[in-house]
Amino acid sequence: MKFIKDLKDGDRVADIYFCKHIQAATTKNGKTYYSVTLQDKTGTVDAKIWDPNSEGIDEFDDFDYIDVFGEVTTFAGALQVNVKRARLCREGEYDESLYLPVSSRNNDEMYKELLSIINTVGNQYLKALLQALFVEDEDFLKAFRKSSAAKSVHHGFVGGLLEHTLSVTKMCDYFAKTYPAINRDLLITAALCHDIGKTKELSLFPENDYTNEGQFLGHIVMGSEMVSDKIRNINGFPVLLKQELQHCILAHHGKYEYGSPKMPAIIEALALHLADNTDAKLETFTEILNNTNEVGWLGYNRLLESNLFDTRVES
Repeated sequence: MKFIKDLKDGDRVADIYFCKHIQAATTKNGKTYYSVTLQDKTGTVDAKIWDPNSEGIDEFDDFDYIDVFGEVTTFAGALQVNVKRARLCREGEYDESLYLPVSSRNNDEMYKELLSIINTVGNQYLKALLQALFVEDEDFLKAFRKSSAAKSVHHGFVGGLLEHTLSVTKMCDYFAKTYPAINRDLLITAALCHDIGKTKELSLFPENDYTNEGQFLGHIVMGSEMVSDKIRNINGFPVLLKQELQHCILAHHGKYEYGSPKMPAIIEALALHLADNTDAKLETFTEILNNTNEVGWLGYNRLLESNLFDTRVES
């Protein structure tokens, strides 16, 4: 199978792909065509069926697997597959693990590492909260371990939320060891909880799309609410500690223009923001490097606000 990340202009495609989305559209001349998003575990690519009524084009829908024959071209700087034939596949013709992007890290091993970090939290109230979320709440835990950390941009794969959370938490642990003013238990708990709202903001794969709740409220507000709901069942949980923890979650995007309801007002909130931003941007850059066939200069990236260069290129 030729994976999407390996496609290049001029290639012929003759493989099975997952149809993430199909939508009818109309050309300027009034002719109907289909715009299709094809997916495998390495990413997605835009595809066009310019003559959907031609022989060799089966009817198919979102989340179907289709055997595609076509050619890869470049349009507006991006690869595009011009589909000549598309056959709807039957169950058993494909291996789903080839089509859903999955973390390169073992999910069970990451979860064990997360539990080991929870065991280092000394504050009885914060530890009880973490146990209630990451051990006792089976429905939440199932979603947390399967969720992505984003629809796209960074950690947009099965297990991405667990991987991102673990990376941020380990970075925060370093901050706490380096800067004595930081309350480690508070920061570690905030790091572990900072993105839990994404289990409600985004649907699980294969959709991995924003839910109504996610569109209306967003993961930051929902995460704060989820923490508050769990704390109600923990007798004697200090009010100030609850407020500090919720503040860390509400401020972890760092700036209002980045969707943060609050600016960091305590050192733990600032440390969490820096760790979250660092992991998100470095993972974004890493995924760009892993998914490009270009060498040297890679072009301007809007999210990183720079013309990027791959230092792995031979000098």
